[in-house]
Amino acid sequence: MLRDVKSHGLWELTAQAAPNTSQLVGPTITDVVVIGGGYTGLSSALHLAEAGARVVLLEAREIGFGGSGRNVGLVNAGMWVMPDTLMDTLSPPFGERLIELLGRGPQKVFELIEKNGIECELERAGTLHCAIGRRGLREIETRAEQWQKRGAPVVVLNAEETRRKIGGGDYTGALLDKRAGTIQPLAYVRGLSRAALAAGVTIFTQTEVINAQNTGSRWRIGSEHGSVDAEWVIVATDAYATGPWSQIRQQQIHLPYFNFATRPLSDHLRKVILPERQGAWDTRQVLSSFRFDRSGRLVFGSVGALKGFGASVHRAWALRSLGRLFPELGDVELETGWFGVIGMTATNLPHFHKLDRNVISFSGYNGRGIAPGTVFGSVLASYVLGQITECDMPLPVVQIAEQPFRAAREAFYKIGSQLVHLTEGWF
Repeated sequence: MLRDVKSHGLWELTAQAAPNTSQLVGPTITDVVVIGGGYTGLSSALHLAEAGARVVLLEAREIGFGGSGRNVGLVNAGMWVMPDTLMDTLSPPFGERLIELLGRGPQKVFELIEKNGIECELERAGTLHCAIGRRGLREIETRAEQWQKRGAPVVVLNAEETRRKIGGGDYTGALLDKRAGTIQPLAYVRGLSRAALAAGVTIFTQTEVINAQNTGSRWRIGSEHGSVDAEWVIVATDAYATGPWSQIRQQQIHLPYFNFATRPLSDHLRKVILPERQGAWDTRQVLSSFRFDRSGRLVFGSVGALKGFGASVHRAWALRSLGRLFPELGDVELETGWFGVIGMTATNLPHFHKLDRNVISFSGYNGRGIAPGTVFGSVLASYVLGQITECDMPLPVVQIAEQPFRAAREAFYKIGSQLVHLTEGWF
């Protein structure tokens, strides 16, 4: 159990229990040690074990403790960066390779869910990127055009079509991505852990990595009460990195993001609001997202941390915003609220790192963790197994570079979101 209502909220209340695991005690030997029990770590461990490798996974807290257990649950294709911009940022052949790989990302997630019988409230109705004003409409039209020329099943809806899909709001349009969907994110990552265990992965939780020693032919990864000797190390800690390779944190700006969930709505409201069960978000700079869970709770979120003054500011804003978006809700009650952080890189793209000899990592998902994390986990497994080389990877190797003024920028986002939400809807 994760136990903290402000970190995992609704997802902790409704997910199946995590499988029984224990803390690492004493020494052990394996082929690959994976550090981090989120989407990337568990996907890599699962794919490695299915190929016959011996795998030990170490998680500092509990399965899904980081972003994998706190996010909105939108399974989107691609990244925030538009395809053409991504092409301009990455040199050939990485751009098109990454676009193709992540364009098929949701399908990879859905296949793993079906193959392993993971109960995680899967909805495959697509997602809606909702346009605010003319500028927002131009943005989604450009995004749609760039995906359509690559054969993606995306369409732009007009204002009236969008209103019917949403059941409210005054959006000028929406991009419907038929590749996408929604899941219960903590249930999914716990399902991955059960599949990994069934495939032969050994998982230790409450096992924070505190040191790493290169012994020449192998790595010795140490925790407080034990150690793992392995030929390969996969670091899958992303925005929650600690320990020997915590420098991954230095390349990221942490953007806080919260969600609130209502109590289950009436049958009438469930038929009116998001009747087809798409997940949705908008084009505001301080964006909003909303979706249903399987029991009819409306999950509504935005940028900000539910800490101190921010907790009351963001809660009041959420109630005002829900009232404007869906007036028929009336005096809705928020049942739970929780938050986490998104790791933002300077390019808004993930990074592939070779941290040392036989130590590799993907990180920096920029708010798109579910599909990319799952896909990149399988890529890391293929790399370790020798099925692909560095030349076949979807991203080039980059060195870790600290983002300037990181603490100040993070404080700006935290305080800025409070100011936006304090005034929005009143003035």
